[in-house]
Amino acid sequence: MSVSRPAVHPVEAPPLTEAAVHGPRVRMKDVQGMPGTKGGLFLRLSQFVFAIISVSVMTTTSDFRSATAFSYLVLAVGLQSLWSLSLAFVDIYALLVKRSLRNYRAIRLFTIGDGITSTLTFAAACASAGITVLIGNDLDKCALNHCTGFETATAMAFISWFAISPSFLMNFWSLASH
Repeated sequence: MSVSRPAVHPVEAPPLTEAAVHGPRVRMKDVQGMPGTKGGLFLRLSQFVFAIISVSVMTTTSDFRSATAFSYLVLAVGLQSLWSLSLAFVDIYALLVKRSLRNYRAIRLFTIGDGITSTLTFAAACASAGITVLIGNDLDKCALNHCTGFETATAMAFISWFAISPSFLMNFWSLASH
């Protein structure tokens, strides 16, 4: 009877790959404030609320059209409120279906939109603040104008900008980390 004996041949180990050396790449968890998180939804809703308050206060004054900066503020925070409300709906949908919004194209869209609207809102708030200071302090015409309304609308626009800044930075950070 002829039984074959197993032969052992030395085999060289394959070269180590990048994943074997550094371990497998793990995607980071969703940081609160990013799209599709509860923090992101809170930021979007606060942007929307402060932008709507700013538009409402400014449009209730009868003479906001007297300065171009005030009309620009209404336009900018109106656009901000529409953008924030639409992204709040996207965040609500993502939270309800438990879906992550880490798609590169979606994050790029959010980053560009947040960058544009935050720049417009900040510029409009700064211009309105300048005109408000001019009317109130330099010309002393607060008795003839609605300085309190102008100041309130400008302050709400700045707060809306403060709320969109973290959203923009989180989206930009997530876009850069891809």
